[in-house]
Amino acid sequence: MRIERIEAIAIEIPLPRRFAGSVYAMTTRCAVITRIATTDGLVSEVYNGDNREHGREIVRIITEEIAPLIIGEDAIAYERIWEKAQAIAIPNRDRKLAMEAIACVDTAIWDLLGKRAGLSVRQLLGGSRTEMPIISIGGYYAEGKTLLDLAKEMAQLRDWGMGGCKVKVGGLSAEADAARVRAAVDGAGPGFMISVDANRGWSTAEAIRFARLIEDLPIAWFEEPCHWYDEARGMAEVRRATRIPINAGQSEYTARGVRRLLDAGAVDIVNFDASEAGGITEWRRAAAACALVDVQMAHHEEPQIAAHMLAGIPHGICVECFADPARDPLWPHLLPDAPRPKAGMLAVPDRPGFGISLDQAAVGRFTIAAATAR
Repeated sequence: MRIERIEAIAIEIPLPRRFAGSVYAMTTRCAVITRIATTDGLVSEVYNGDNREHGREIVRIITEEIAPLIIGEDAIAYERIWEKAQAIAIPNRDRKLAMEAIACVDTAIWDLLGKRAGLSVRQLLGGSRTEMPIISIGGYYAEGKTLLDLAKEMAQLRDWGMGGCKVKVGGLSAEADAARVRAAVDGAGPGFMISVDANRGWSTAEAIRFARLIEDLPIAWFEEPCHWYDEARGMAEVRRATRIPINAGQSEYTARGVRRLLDAGAVDIVNFDASEAGGITEWRRAAAACALVDVQMAHHEEPQIAAHMLAGIPHGICVECFADPARDPLWPHLLPDAPRPKAGMLAVPDRPGFGISLDQAAVGRFTIAAATAR
């Protein structure tokens, strides 16, 4: 099963409106599709990431830097392939971008491993469960959005089959965002999981103040509460100050970055993102480190791969997605036969590999860059 050809395609879909968190706003949904063909006729097809403006550069890195290092390698040797690809991140450069490109290739390799074995990636990783709880990212800031609107949004998500929502906070004062969270909890009703995500929007003191304002509510976790520049120490302080579990890791791009959070006592849950940080091979290292210290695993976005990873291990807690098709048109446009959430659960497909079957006409409509290396 030697690697013969690598193709990378960047896609970009304009969104119908702006979606804002505490420190960012989204107007497009982007991804990179990776296909790897082998000498024995297998072809992987996966997509990764929601990185906005760098799709073209990731395509270039995959086809011009990584492909020459790994074409001709046996795809079964995923650890050796990962080590060879990771060499591009050693010189001084934008290393996060390099790790995202490696993630695209590594995810495609795992798709090949599943197709070769006739097993899903969920089964390759341990096959702990066949379905996972699923929640939506939501509760975005929008001009004119009221507390009643936020409550109605939670009810809509429940109707769409979600089991919970991760509500955006950190963009207003602690008091104003606490009022928004109370409205979301009221709108959600019993049995609907609410977590909160500050996207590193607050100082440590403000994050603690906010946590204490909502501590009486059934909040599943408080995600990335503190500014980036001292977040391990800051999150450890927040964690000591509140009973609400702390979740972080999506902004790390190596498993060693996750180890830093664990060593600091900063997290109860890690949502390390395989699409941002070196793929499934590196994610497994982070998941193993978390298992050793009884820290649970989530995953940032990308349910088409995250469901397999989290269902493969015993300490995965839930998959997250964008239930609103206005925020993520990829599922309806690119994955017409993907399993859909029902009653808060998502079945994990047992087709070989990741079981992804893309709508090629839609891929063609939204492609902004493509290249192939042989």
